[in-house]
Amino acid sequence: MKARVYMTPAELDLALVEGATVVVVDVIRATTTVVEALANGARAVYPTASTEEAVKLVASLGREDTLLGGERGSLKVEGFDLGNSPSEYAADVVGGKRIAMSTTNGTMALAAVRDLPRVLVGAFVNLGAVADTVREDPDVIVVCAGRMGRFALDDAVCAGHLLRRIGEGRELNDAARAAWNLAGTVKPGAKFLATTEAGRAVIAKGLADDLDVCGQVDRHAVVPRLRDQALVVGG
Repeated sequence: MKARVYMTPAELDLALVEGATVVVVDVIRATTTVVEALANGARAVYPTASTEEAVKLVASLGREDTLLGGERGSLKVEGFDLGNSPSEYAADVVGGKRIAMSTTNGTMALAAVRDLPRVLVGAFVNLGAVADTVREDPDVIVVCAGRMGRFALDDAVCAGHLLRRIGEGRELNDAARAAWNLAGTVKPGAKFLATTEAGRAVIAKGLADDLDVCGQVDRHAVVPRLRDQALVVGG
């Protein structure tokens, strides 16, 4: 059995992932927000690689029951209904809705792997549920969204904690071993997230409360998975 970690999507060779379960992680904040949205009753979240793609998708799906969500520079895109703060995706806002989402890092990572057969979404908020889902899978790949194409400490630590939850006995690549060791020294939580580059950027925009949600471990038992280009629960 194997477990591999890639610290950015650019490191992933799609030709080498046949048969693997892929878990995409963007703790601050896209995958946390996706989990929150689906846990609060959203029908589906459609990750898009650009704001233009999101707008076109909403036009095709129908504006009456589809919301636009996402950010650039940590702030809500002008004209969008929602930003990328998990607290915005409350049940009374997203319940029964579809969401077309575009973010700087997370949805870009999801878009890069959306044609693969088994893609899940992970974060601290659903750590245990993801671990339970993939524990018996022979080959698990964790793709960290990173930050602007570079290493992101928050995603790497989350990947490491996920591997530790899955358990020992797997063949690890070097990045997976590094993530495992990082997780052994770093406790998840808002305090840790505030020390990261991504966390500091969110705080600078007046969104420090987002880290309180992003740092919560096992907040939800929801495991979003890609089905027909959409993130859904179950199926």
